[in-house]
Amino acid sequence: MIIDLRSDTVTKPSKGMLDAMMSAQVGDDVFREDPTVNVLEERLAKMFGKEKALFFPSGSMANQIAIKLHTNPGEQVICDKYAHIYNYEVGGVAFHSGASCKLIDGNRGMFTAEHVEEAINPSEYYYSQTSLVEVENTTNKGGGACWDFTEFERIKDVCKSHNLGFHIDGARIWNAMVAKNETALQYGYTFDTISVCLSKGLGCPVGSVLIGDEEIMKQSLSLRKLFGGNMRQIGYLAAAGLYALDNNIERLADDHKRAKEIGEVLAKLSIIKKIEPIETNIVIFELNDDVDETQFLNNLNEKNIRIIGMGSNKLRMVTHLDYTDQMHNKLLEVLKAL
Repeated sequence: MIIDLRSDTVTKPSKGMLDAMMSAQVGDDVFREDPTVNVLEERLAKMFGKEKALFFPSGSMANQIAIKLHTNPGEQVICDKYAHIYNYEVGGVAFHSGASCKLIDGNRGMFTAEHVEEAINPSEYYYSQTSLVEVENTTNKGGGACWDFTEFERIKDVCKSHNLGFHIDGARIWNAMVAKNETALQYGYTFDTISVCLSKGLGCPVGSVLIGDEEIMKQSLSLRKLFGGNMRQIGYLAAAGLYALDNNIERLADDHKRAKEIGEVLAKLSIIKKIEPIETNIVIFELNDDVDETQFLNNLNEKNIRIIGMGSNKLRMVTHLDYTDQMHNKLLEVLKAL
């Protein structure tokens, strides 16, 4: 039995999801004739109270096109120093949009409306024009932390007063909504564009969706083509998304519970220096300075346990729907023996 906690992207479609995929009605989505992807896009747009949604092969592409929709070359995006768009999307902000990032030194990937006010560039011609504020919920590098929604609302007010776009990278937005008892409509009202991932906590094999109103989204289809993201009979993938929306959201609470239980065991180990607060399905912890990270990972690998090393003795585990009770009990048993 291999226990893979490197990411919630390692899941495989369940039998129910595979059945839904294999029975999907499909067409050519380049001609916008795939009925199943049309249903998925319409459902997500309605769920978030927006006018348009567009399916993408990856969350990075959805985020990068959102940035391009909001900015012109030479302009600037405000985001946290932990932001996925800055750290893990291969410099796409600069490469695709010709924009730069103004980094905020926030707390676990989160910041305040006051931080945004301070980060907005002056209007003098020799400054890069600030055009977009980007946030991430939950924060990946921040250990699955959830924002206080009232802070989003305060930031929205700042964006509105300065005529800035407001985009959320919702790679794990479903985890945040379950953990904080929030609704999709709250997000739709607050943000101009929203990217949601189907292939993390919801267990789909592929796919993210970018959501927004007609005006901001009008170039999204041609930009997806420009980025090489247009696909043909993608209803098979969209069917997985529809199945996930019906079956895999509420169960995210199970992942959160197991992550907290892992944290409780880690907290009792003398080799652990620090554990980030655990709110959702991500556990980030730090080994003592005298513990060798590589050896620690090797020891777990020998027991068929896979986790991520983040460097500097910091490690990550992510619970997910393929992580069973049997795996959980085995992991806790191994950890207690360390």
